[in-house]
Amino acid sequence: MSRLTARLGALFAGTLLALTAAASGAPAGAADPAYFEFTDYSQERFVFRLDDGAKIAQARAILSGTEREEVHVHGRIIKRTQPYNTRWSYHLDPSTVDFFASAIEVCDASIPYVEDHLDEAGGAFLPGSHWCPWESRLTREVTAP
Repeated sequence: MSRLTARLGALFAGTLLALTAAASGAPAGAADPAYFEFTDYSQERFVFRLDDGAKIAQARAILSGTEREEVHVHGRIIKRTQPYNTRWSYHLDPSTVDFFASAIEVCDASIPYVEDHLDEAGGAFLPGSHWCPWESRLTREVTAP
């Protein structure tokens, strides 16, 4: 029951956010960007950007421990470095980032494995450039670069 209540609350909050954004002329879900870091079994760290207020709230809920189900990161990789993630030659497209509880194996890979096989991403490796590291674990919110 508490899971249902949480889902209904999130739905209500998302609807309210969309209505508020529409009234202000801002795009639905638009928020000041927020940056989060995750790690995986490799212990490497990866920073990604979120622009959607509901996704930012969900990431913060994961970090606080109130969200315990959909806690792993997934999204579409872009083969380009970003100032907030200079360690890697790729980043996650902020408009595609979401969180999951389980996913299919074809999109799973560690942070360094993606870097080492980036030229293959989008084909048989990470079809559609969709990346869903099963062992991803949010570690913290980071300040803007």
